[in-house]
Formats: sequence, structure tokens, C-alpha cells
Amino acid sequence: MGKLRSAAFIVTSGSVIFASHAVLSGNEKFYKHFIMPCFRLVDAETSHVLGVKAMSFGMVPLNNYIDPPSLTTTVWGKTFSNPIGTAAGFDKHAEAMVSLHNIGFSFVEVGSVTPLPQDGNSKPRVFRLTEDDAVINRYGFNSVGHTVVAERMKNYRAKPGKQNIVGINLGKNKTSDSAIQDYVLGVERLGDLADYLVVNVSSPNTPGLRDLQGKEKLQELIVNVLKARDSLPRKPPVLIKIAPDLTSKDKHDIADVILDPKSRIDGLIVSNTTITRPSHLKSTLKNEAGGLSGKPVRELSTDAIREMYKLTDGKLPIIGVGGVSSGRDAYDKIKAGASLVQLYTAMAFLGPPLITTIKKELEKILREDGFNNVSEAVGLDHR
Repeated sequence: MGKLRSAAFIVTSGSVIFASHAVLSGNEKFYKHFIMPCFRLVDAETSHVLGVKAMSFGMVPLNNYIDPPSLTTTVWGKTFSNPIGTAAGFDKHAEAMVSLHNIGFSFVEVGSVTPLPQDGNSKPRVFRLTEDDAVINRYGFNSVGHTVVAERMKNYRAKPGKQNIVGINLGKNKTSDSAIQDYVLGVERLGDLADYLVVNVSSPNTPGLRDLQGKEKLQELIVNVLKARDSLPRKPPVLIKIAPDLTSKDKHDIADVILDPKSRIDGLIVSNTTITRPSHLKSTLKNEAGGLSGKPVRELSTDAIREMYKLTDGKLPIIGVGGVSSGRDAYDKIKAGASLVQLYTAMAFLGPPLITTIKKELEKILREDGFNNVSEAVGLDHR
């Protein structure tokens, strides 16, 4: 960048940011009202790709916020400095893990990762619904594949110093003959490198994938995945990521499967994107095919968290995701039953400072409600 070596170039899937470090340490309003709108002219997928690449070179906003003890929580025996993480879909290829931690996330989920490299669906396949604070995507598991991600994870793990928490989200190849074998391969090749594994059976963009949420297929899949996990030297927790569009019967069936001793998993991610289109959507792009994420999914996903927490009697940790753009949104998901919370879409509209804003708001809400620690509020709606 020549004379602009002190500048940082940040692109999220809703924006391109080109500014000095002084500007990058600015507040959320500056990003929301000036930086993000100015550069939202760049198409969504290109800016997403460039943003990840920029982060891979360490070009991130300054972040001096220190997580308070009240936000520290322990799940699966792992200590999270705060309950806020990056949802799968942003860092698909394990390139930006360090920078995502540096802007304030306590954990990062990479992927989805498929066994073999694949391009995903044809472009355009990502659409900003700006008026609705939402995104529709139909990426279709574009992935560099197991081998490349494994090498990047090995390099990451080899770095000296504190190892941050990284989950790996597993997917299947579009033309695979066996979905089960694809997920088993993911466990075998990437399990030793992950702090937790996610079996993604809920993306709407791979034909037949959501059928794996059916009771018999899901149990067969989980049994095989757990068998592969149990053969590893390290045995990372295994989670299932489910859709927000499931019927009540579907949810009951899933709860039965994941609480069954032979297919007992370690946690749930609730939820993926939705194929529904709320009537209040304003954008002319609202009827594009794909999964809808962002603010319109907020209540749908929170309701799904609440129901799955109740169906599982709070026995399995839940990561809540969908429409989180404030500390109050995160708190609502925690009260519904989420031990941890993820976000992605909101950062595309509000920029990296959003993460610190959410944590500050959440800490304030917890204090006002008389909680010493965020873990005390998990499942509050059920008490």
C-alpha cells in the first residue's frame, strides 16, 4: 500500500473500509452511518472475500476492550472470555481466525468445510436486503476442502502463545454418494484440530441436506460421527446445527435422538438461515432463493432456542444464532437457553466495533438484572 502502510483495509460482506488505524478505532455509529454505507456499493460476495483476505493479513480495527469477569463462561470444560462468537459462513476457509479474535470474538467457527474442494452454486449468490438488515445467501458449501483447511489449522495450532477457541463446521459435497461418509471423513481429518465439531445438516442450499434432520437419518448419522470422534486421541464435543423452520414434531424427534444414549451429542446450534420470507420484508431482493439471515430471523431463532432447551431439559449446551445485533438480542437468546451466542450478518451492516458494543451492553444488562455472571442467566425464561 506504499504511503498508506499505516492504513487498514477491512471488508465485511456488506462493506469495504479503507481508513487509518485512528479511524478504525472509531465507534459503531461512525461505521454504521458513514463507512459502511459509503462502501456498500461493492457487491456482497466480493466484499466478503476481500474482507476475509484483509483480516488474514491482520488488518483489523484497534480493540482495547478487556472482557469483564461477568462475561466469562465455561462450556464443555473450555473457558470463553465472553459468550460471543463468529457464526460459520464468514471464515469459510480458516483464514481470519486471529483477526476475528482480535476484534473481540471469544470463539470462531470456520466452515462449512467439505471433503473435496467445490465451487458451490453459481453467482450471484449473496444478496443484501439493506432495508431489512438482512442477507440472503445460496453459496452452496463453497469450500477449499479438508486438506487445505487441515493445513491452515495445523499452522494456526503451531503458533506460540494462547490458543483461541476454534470450532469447525462440517458439510458434505454436493455430488457425494454418502453424506454420512463425508461427515465421518470430516471428523477423522479435522477432529484433532478443532475445539468442537459441528455437523451442519440444516443449510438450505445443498439438495437433500435438510432431510438429514429426519429422525432415522439423523440418528444413523450421529452414531457414525460419534464413533469416528471417539476413535480420536482428542475427543472434541460434537454439535448438530439445525434449521429454524422445523415443525414441532421435527423438534421433538431431534430431541429424542440427541438425548438417546447411543446418539447423545454434546450440544446444539440453533439456528441456521431460514427459507421462509416474513411478510414485512421490504427489499426488492426478498424473493431470491437461499437462506435468509439477519434481523428478520431474530425471533424465529430465539423461539427455536427456547423450544429446544425445553425439549432437552437444558441438558445440552446451545449456541444461539440468528439476528443478533445488540446486547439485548444476545441476552434474549441466553435467557431462552443459549450458553453461547454467535453472529455474522449484523457485522456486515454495523462493522467490527459492533462486537465490543454488544459485550458492553450485555455486561450492563446482567449487572442491572442482578447477575454476577452470564452463566446465571442461561435459561432464565424457563425458571
